[in-house]
Amino acid sequence: MSYPEKVYINGKIVNAQEATISVFDRGFIFGDGIYEVMVQINGSFFYGRKHLDRLQEGLDKININFDVESLTTEIPKLLKVTSLTDKDCLLYMQITRGVAPRQHSYPADIHPTVMMYALPKILPAINQANTKVITREDFRWSRCDIKMTSLLGNVMLNEEAMQHGSFETLLYRNGLFTEASHCNVFFVRDQVVYTHPANEYILNGITGAIVKDLCISLGIALKEIPYPLKELALLDEAFLTGTSTQIAAISQIDNHCLYMGNEKGPITKKLQEAFFNLK
Repeated sequence: MSYPEKVYINGKIVNAQEATISVFDRGFIFGDGIYEVMVQINGSFFYGRKHLDRLQEGLDKININFDVESLTTEIPKLLKVTSLTDKDCLLYMQITRGVAPRQHSYPADIHPTVMMYALPKILPAINQANTKVITREDFRWSRCDIKMTSLLGNVMLNEEAMQHGSFETLLYRNGLFTEASHCNVFFVRDQVVYTHPANEYILNGITGAIVKDLCISLGIALKEIPYPLKELALLDEAFLTGTSTQIAAISQIDNHCLYMGNEKGPITKKLQEAFFNLK
């Protein structure tokens, strides 16, 4: 992925090399901030309202006083300057608590730092990848529902997947799968789809929520209960979901092979086609 040409920073749109923040910004020092990513498809943001609502929810959870609604007039300005108004693109948004002398507790009366940028991004109609993944214990903290900028645990776990020639790392706590390092994960066994319930141990993904709704509308049995690590060998299918990942089939988990070549499970394919129709 390349750098953007323009960056929105605290109400101004500047050249990327001119977009700077203080070294005392709490986002830099503590990772004290919230971020969101959404994609524009055919001239509109796909489930954009849901993404903005999640951004506001995250800010509220960590008590950063910022009204996300103010971005709805700023985003079009950024897209216009970057010539992406009617083009498929990815929008990254980040809001930190702001600049203050270093202290752990929340400082009073400081202004949040607001940053956004957009990049051209064309997603495939259907993600045809068959991904390989590894499994590891989920050693992150217990508030994974907060889409925070401090992602070191996720970064470490995703890097381990890369080092093993895999796309993702599936995570488990006490022998039960939670999510992946930057995706939600779904398992299929005996025509039933399993996924972890939306609680503090996972990020409640927008795409994952769409897939759950699709299961209901398509009459696919869905259980929001964690799938056990010890029953991997009994799986029929598995897939990942995410904003840019969309729905990606998993072909291999550790040494357990689900599919060969370009094969995909019937439920995964059905959900991919239904997701495509939404777009």
